Amino acid sequence: MTDLRIDPRMDSGTTPYAGGVPNDLLRSARFRLEREAHWRQLDQLVTRAEAGGAAALSYDEVRNLAAGYRQAMNSLSVARDISLDRALVAYLESLCARAYLVAYAPQESLGGLMSRLLLRGIPQAVRRSGLPLFIGFLALVLGAFAGYRLCSSDPSWFYTFVPPGMADLRTPDASADYLRSTIYGDERHEGDGLAAFSAFLFSHNTGIAVLIFALGVFMSVPSFILTFYNGLMLGAFFAMFRQKGMGYDVFAWLSIHGVTELAAISIACAGGAGLGLAVLLPGARTRKDALRHQAHDAVKLAILAALMLVVAAFIEGFLRQLVQDPTWRLVIGWGMGVFWVGWLMLGGREGRASREPVR
Repeated sequence: MTDLRIDPRMDSGTTPYAGGVPNDLLRSARFRLEREAHWRQLDQLVTRAEAGGAAALSYDEVRNLAAGYRQAMNSLSVARDISLDRALVAYLESLCARAYLVAYAPQESLGGLMSRLLLRGIPQAVRRSGLPLFIGFLALVLGAFAGYRLCSSDPSWFYTFVPPGMADLRTPDASADYLRSTIYGDERHEGDGLAAFSAFLFSHNTGIAVLIFALGVFMSVPSFILTFYNGLMLGAFFAMFRQKGMGYDVFAWLSIHGVTELAAISIACAGGAGLGLAVLLPGARTRKDALRHQAHDAVKLAILAALMLVVAAFIEGFLRQLVQDPTWRLVIGWGMGVFWVGWLMLGGREGRASREPVR
């Protein structure tokens, strides 16, 4: 029988000793001896999975990893209950945390994350954002209609809507020949300067989209006004060219990049409008919770708008200068529109079989 002795140097509340060794150390040693082989096996599997991913393990090894994780969790629970030494508890906590991350945490690369965002996240967010998208496109269409009607009846409105720097001598006072040269000429951007021009357009358009998106949180009104103003400029330009007998030409000139660019601005407005609606009409949620909930889709819309602006800058900086035929400009512009609609309407939809309940 083990001789249990109390060290006379210890207070009455101290841990009893067995043969001069504290009992908690004996329990820890016995506990470790009985289970250490399983922990070492789990540690090896976790280390391999951390280095090469779960795909580096065979089917049996994955099964052993899951079983080893459950055993280690049980050991950790027992170790905490019987107050084993802290070093052992810390080791088990670390091992269990690593095993959990390998066995249950999402194992997804950056490429996989981007694929899921593009194939499912963004299209689904667009389809959930019907009302904000309606607000964004409505602001642009109303602005374009108002700008066209006002400038058609009185060309002097053009100077009110379009800043001089953006007009760049394309004004109602310009001759038809000059205006035609701005549509079918190189617009003073030679081949070596197309890349710089494309970068400038992307920076400019992105700044507008970010501003429209950011101001939407103020109950959607600033985003609506800025998008409406962009529509006013669009309508003013179209009215000016149409009065010079170049309605079809300028429509093709705007279509090649405008279908993508203007849609991106409207989508940025929709993202901001969604945030504004969450503040204005939170429903059963608090405004803070409604804003947090809507932010998930709003961020996806902002990412979509940025992606479309990249494409629009490339088209406007390169293709619009290189493609001079109006028919091809229409084909490219509206072809891109069909692509965007097809992707956003069809992407991320589950198949019929996957929606059927399991019986």
